[in-house]
Amino acid sequence: MSGIPSLTARLVASGLRNPLDLQAAPGDSERLYVVEQGGRIRIIRGGQLQSTPFLDVSLRIASGGERGLLGLAFHPQFATNRRFFVNYTNPRGDTHIAEFRASSADAAEAASERVILTQSQPFANHNGGGLAFDMTGRLLIALGDGGSGGDPLGNGQNLDTFLGKVLRIDVDAGTPYAVPADNPFGSTAGATPEIWA
Repeated sequence: MSGIPSLTARLVASGLRNPLDLQAAPGDSERLYVVEQGGRIRIIRGGQLQSTPFLDVSLRIASGGERGLLGLAFHPQFATNRRFFVNYTNPRGDTHIAEFRASSADAAEAASERVILTQSQPFANHNGGGLAFDMTGRLLIALGDGGSGGDPLGNGQNLDTFLGKVLRIDVDAGTPYAVPADNPFGSTAGATPEIWA
């Protein structure tokens, strides 16, 4: 068959526990950061898994099933401001989007946590977790519909909840953030302005 690429699997690192996200900091070609569901962010450097975690928040979270440390995004200017953001579920199972700072590219400051957004979760599943910065430097937050099966609370189509949405916020303005003026539901009556999609 022509046109079908030949793919080969290659082991990059071993010794990780429930890895579910992989990120590289902007401008850093030496490190990969691996999010472990249980609450640690590990570094792979030079093909080697480093023994000391970049961040360990395992005592602050609920983990298992679809809960845990779920997402990581580095600020576009991480090389100079050392800011990064994580998505995790707290011991009650609610979503926290938090900002941390790092003292270097190899070590985060766990005490620097600043929670910028929370969302109660009605069920233990469908928490989402993805984080990313868009081309304009706004933070995108992917939240699941809140759980159970078939979205029984109708969150996916309900514009007055964060659940079942992609949110878009400006973490460089406001306290703890600002809503970008070009978000599509900012002028829709009854809608949560953070909603992007």
